[in-house]
Amino acid sequence: MTVIRLTRMGRKKQPFYRIAVTDSRKRRDGGWIELIGHYNPMTKVIVVDNERVDYWLSVGAQMSSRVKKITGR
Repeated sequence: MTVIRLTRMGRKKQPFYRIAVTDSRKRRDGGWIELIGHYNPMTKVIVVDNERVDYWLSVGAQMSSRVKKITGR
C-alpha cells in the first residue's frame, strides 16, 4: 500500500521534513516514489502540491495522521 508521510531531513535539533509518497513497508527515511512538498516546523512553512496529493489519494494512497493534520485534510 502507498502512504503519504513525512521523511526527516535537516540537522540535529533543526528538523526539516519532506512530504513523500512511499511504500508503507519502507523505513521512514527509506526510498520514496515521489516528493510532493515540504514542511519546516521551525518557521511553520508548509509547501504542498495539492494536485499531486489529490492524484495519489484518488489511486488509493493513505495519508499519515501527521500529514493529515499539517495539510488540514
